[in-house]
Amino acid sequence: MAFGDGPDDEALHSAWAQFCDRLRAAGDQVFKDHNPSSGLHRADAFRFLTQNLGQAFDLALETKDPRYPHIHAFCTPFRKLGADAADFSYQQAWIDGTSAYRISGTKGTARFFNITVQGPRPETQSGTGWPSLHEPFGDIPEANLFGHQIEGAPDGSFELFVGGVERSSNWLPTTPGSRKLFIRQGFDDWNETPWMLRIERIGMDAPRPVATPDEMIGAFDWAGEFVTGLMRDWPDHPYRYSGGAVDPEMINRFPPLPSNDSGDGKRGRAVANMVWALQPDEALIVTFQPDDSFWMASLGGVFMNSLDYLYRPVSYTPSRTRMDDDGNVRLILCSKDPGFHNWLDTCGFEQGNLAIRTLMSASGPTVFTQCVKSAELSDVLPANSARTPPEERMSQLIERFRGIQHQRFGL
Repeated sequence: MAFGDGPDDEALHSAWAQFCDRLRAAGDQVFKDHNPSSGLHRADAFRFLTQNLGQAFDLALETKDPRYPHIHAFCTPFRKLGADAADFSYQQAWIDGTSAYRISGTKGTARFFNITVQGPRPETQSGTGWPSLHEPFGDIPEANLFGHQIEGAPDGSFELFVGGVERSSNWLPTTPGSRKLFIRQGFDDWNETPWMLRIERIGMDAPRPVATPDEMIGAFDWAGEFVTGLMRDWPDHPYRYSGGAVDPEMINRFPPLPSNDSGDGKRGRAVANMVWALQPDEALIVTFQPDDSFWMASLGGVFMNSLDYLYRPVSYTPSRTRMDDDGNVRLILCSKDPGFHNWLDTCGFEQGNLAIRTLMSASGPTVFTQCVKSAELSDVLPANSARTPPEERMSQLIERFRGIQHQRFGL
């Protein structure tokens, strides 16, 4: 059978061609002004695109029908998007506001767990006129639960209901505009285990229908908008529309940390972002005095994608950090191992982003930075700053690899 013999051939072919055109246009964004021209930066930008091409149709088609929901791993060690943090896992499930859902599974030991019902995605951010971030972001948090609010059996098993009849516990309400669940788990040490989750729509009584030509055409359109949107909006959207919270002109310095707004309150976090830029012989010392809250520092690339956290020390949390005798944490960003414990590996990139998240808190610490020559670190840092010889560093990296691969993601 040849092209044109089927009644939907022309429409499917045209929709596919349009998707390919959008993918090509998305690739052109690799060469945007914000992305340095080095080979590493160009390759990383294409990697950012291809990683998300790999999930475009999972989001646009395979998990899109809210009558047959599925919990989709949105970010992994091999897929980065949305200013993802190296010590978070991210999942989502498409839902609707008219159905009821059951989530079942087993509680893990992750230090932070949050599940949020997301509402409609407006074209502009409320009260600003700023455009919303690309799909599937930009929607409005409506209701949430944290891990400690979810009741479970002695063996850790639990059921959580979404939508439907109100329940006294383990229930998240929905509205007519509810459209997805967003699930985040935050990990501190390498032995913590993730929550294991399954979802089903209550009352499901038939197999999922086979995808029709119209659904496939719709998926081409959604996926095309997704790949062009993510390459267009990162990092440009936060730079333009964060109210100064992410400032590309404030190199190697953190803007003032904003207070927790209502959206971030439902997500349980406050976030500070900094654009860093370093020469190969430079290092950046990032200093702050932590309190007892759960914080995490995560190093990202130009597109705000987390760097290679499976193999490299690009993130720190309280349990994995050494504090100096004056009560300060000092993180050291540079491209080569300086021999100090709290090294953040810039992986040979000359520019990127650093985010410090404070969880279950309305605000984070005041952060100071100092750019020095890497050769001067021993003279600048406190004499008793914890050091890590090469053999110990390798042990740390193996522990990181095993903790992320086996404990967190089960790879």
